[in-house]
Amino acid sequence: MSPDLPPVDPSVTAGLVAALSPRLRKRLDAGVAKLADRPVVRDGDTVRIAVDDSTEVELHAPGGTVTGADAIRCGCLLAPDCLHRAAAASAAPVAEPSAAAGPAEADTTAPETPGAEEPGEPELGEPETATPEQCAAARVLHAAAAAVLEAGTDGSGAVVQAELLRAAHTARLAGLPRAAATAVSVVTALRRARSADPAYLLADLVGALRDALTAALRLPRARGRELAELRGTVRQPYRPDGSLRLYGLFTEPVLTATGYAGAVTWTADAEGRLYQVPDVAPGGAGRAAGAADRTLRVGDTALTHRELSRAGLAVSGATVSPSGRLGAGAGVRAVRASGAGWRADPLDRLWAVPAGEQAARALGGGHGLLFLEVTLVGTVREASGDCLLARCGGVLVRLTAAHDHPALPHRDNLRLLAAARGSRLRIVARLTPAPHPRALLLAAEHPTLPDSRVDLGLDRLQHADLPSGSASPAPPAEVLAPDEAPVHLLGRRVRQAASGGRLVLSFPGETDADVRRLDRAGLGTAGELLHELHAAAAQRSRDVFGRLLPADPDRFARAWLAAARYTDEVDRALCAAAWGGA
Repeated sequence: MSPDLPPVDPSVTAGLVAALSPRLRKRLDAGVAKLADRPVVRDGDTVRIAVDDSTEVELHAPGGTVTGADAIRCGCLLAPDCLHRAAAASAAPVAEPSAAAGPAEADTTAPETPGAEEPGEPELGEPETATPEQCAAARVLHAAAAAVLEAGTDGSGAVVQAELLRAAHTARLAGLPRAAATAVSVVTALRRARSADPAYLLADLVGALRDALTAALRLPRARGRELAELRGTVRQPYRPDGSLRLYGLFTEPVLTATGYAGAVTWTADAEGRLYQVPDVAPGGAGRAAGAADRTLRVGDTALTHRELSRAGLAVSGATVSPSGRLGAGAGVRAVRASGAGWRADPLDRLWAVPAGEQAARALGGGHGLLFLEVTLVGTVREASGDCLLARCGGVLVRLTAAHDHPALPHRDNLRLLAAARGSRLRIVARLTPAPHPRALLLAAEHPTLPDSRVDLGLDRLQHADLPSGSASPAPPAEVLAPDEAPVHLLGRRVRQAASGGRLVLSFPGETDADVRRLDRAGLGTAGELLHELHAAAAQRSRDVFGRLLPADPDRFARAWLAAARYTDEVDRALCAAAWGGA
């Protein structure tokens, strides 16, 4: 996936791949890899890829997005039925649906548009059920997601991804924006995995597949409120919220694999409610890295993200989305006001809430932010790199970089803070669900300057900013030898299947021993799920001539989903328990 190309609508990629002959489909992945190494030139709304010395592919993206198949043109002799057009679409980021997704989603991957109407209350009577079109879209989504579990990341090339994009387009047409968003999330994770993107996390692929299969299986049976949640909304509605007095907290950069970049500044009112002022649009790492000094307009006021994160706003006629995003409609009026330090009222009260209570709120679908007072302890090495250890109350918290892109200073700042061992700081982090306390570090008090703060994705710390003579204790013993919960025996198989496909679980192994270990730990359900997962992976029947028939992808997908949902719930319970002593 090339961030230099404009986002392409899922229906465009699906249609171009579907139009290829079987012979060209077999060559599609090689075609995508070839285009990824070719030079790209942008000229206004047109992006050109030099296939060779005499052939170019053009992508026309008025408004920043390719929305039609005729907007991708090729100069080769076989066009428009050539491989190059489908390869270019498959190499480009997937265009996000207009802001969207389910009511529980509060991400910053795409800008929201104020003014959408709030759905009315459901009418009295029989609960609403899914339409035939929505049930059909759910079946398409299930088949596409099950194909990924069958093939794994190595086998889920451009053709498999196109089926997922077709499922996304079908779901969108059927009025299922949340299902469409989950299908796009699976494609994004697959492309990151196949391109060895440093930002790829296997947990992202597992979560996207889990959500896609859950939506596909629940939709035909859902009723009333559950159906409304599974459908989602195309645009989050903005409601009037009167007058607001807001205080800047911090700013975080946004850089997504789907071609969006910018920043979000977080603010709070006197009661501790959080509000976001976003500036996210199509763009790359440069737009995210330079976001701190980009001017925002809120009503009549123009402030940069950096200024707003340390100042305040007095807003009248405010409109706010369910996730807390401030609207910028014509009726909004705002003036700059004084800000507040993190240790002064009213922001001080955010850090007064016990960490365990904050973690429980985040696990329940909240904004996910944690306001912690910690003592920096040291570092511990993990597969993904070093993470910063900090003691918060009675627990050790692992703080990791929120983004690994080299254009953003998250990782460099984390390394410098690790040298400030013994420092006691207030931080803002985003909870990462795990069996141990873990979070992404977003902002922190300056290590040596009182009443100063650092946005760790935008500001760069220097060695001169660190306190002199910092202590250097070794990592605590409980970190060097963590006690891993036995449920990881099931979670490991869930991750292996998402990465390697059904085949990796179809061979005889130590399943019986793992099942017995889970039973001894009182996790009998986990043992049953593990046994069924391996049985579904290995099951093969034969026809009347004794030939092996294809495996049943539906049984394996259902077994995998049951195991994935179980481990997710257990991990959440362990996470809540781990934070309880903080």
